[in-house]
Amino acid sequence: MTTKSDVRFTSSGFQLAGHLYTPAEVDGRLPAIVVGHPMTGVKEQTAALYAQRLADQGFITLAFDAAYQGESEGEPRGLEDPFQRADDFRNAVTYLSTRDDVDPERIGVLGICASGGYVPFAAQTDHRMKAVATVSGADATCFFRVPDPEAFAKLVDQAGAARTAEAKGEEIPMVPVLPDSVDASTPKAVAEFFDYYKTPRAQHPRSIGKFALRSVDQLDQFDAYAGVAKIAPRPLLMIAGTEAETKGFSEGAVAAGGETAELFEIDGATHVDLYDVDQYVSQAADKLTEFFTENLAG
Repeated sequence: MTTKSDVRFTSSGFQLAGHLYTPAEVDGRLPAIVVGHPMTGVKEQTAALYAQRLADQGFITLAFDAAYQGESEGEPRGLEDPFQRADDFRNAVTYLSTRDDVDPERIGVLGICASGGYVPFAAQTDHRMKAVATVSGADATCFFRVPDPEAFAKLVDQAGAARTAEAKGEEIPMVPVLPDSVDASTPKAVAEFFDYYKTPRAQHPRSIGKFALRSVDQLDQFDAYAGVAKIAPRPLLMIAGTEAETKGFSEGAVAAGGETAELFEIDGATHVDLYDVDQYVSQAADKLTEFFTENLAG
């Protein structure tokens, strides 16, 4: 029903790699949606799944690798710069706005997991993003800092030394986000991420599962949802599973977002269930189709 093509666009001087999904029949300019991947993820994983589902419903969709990650340019590899990540979404919108098959007045954005923090952050001031949605949205900084503030503070202390090491041409210090193995004592949330990223279920050679240590001093200054109310009067939809440990991020952001913000809960789903488990993804995709159809109407 759709065609997938490789595309490239520029973001802050970097060439970013994307997959553009186009409905089989394009009649005039269509609404379009940018889809962002989770932290340490790549465009071929859950972002591709949602991009395909939405393209099947008549939208042009763009799933892309963030700068420093996947097939996109940027050194050091694995840098998680939250401000660059937000700019990547702005520049993806710019790219779509220049295409002859896209209506620049009907562009929406969708962020999954950490991108569910970067998308609302970018949309606060980029009014070209006419409809804003997240799936299993999370603020990457809080996700790592809240469980162990002392350990996170130590990483911030070490970030400067990591920058110096990089400048000297030494090996880039990296922070793994998952263990090499799991057992019965592994926290449930960690185990479900492991099952997605480190097994044949969804593992991908460019999804490296770690980030550059010097990312932490920038992450420590980032607050995804502090200005979320600025998105209004444009609509904000945040989809979360009732069993997701990250559901509180969506609840808090929607509460702060005002009357045009909506929380849609999917009963029984965990955070990672919404990445690829069909019974839950189908519900999320149906809600997203309804949301974007209504808010990106001609």
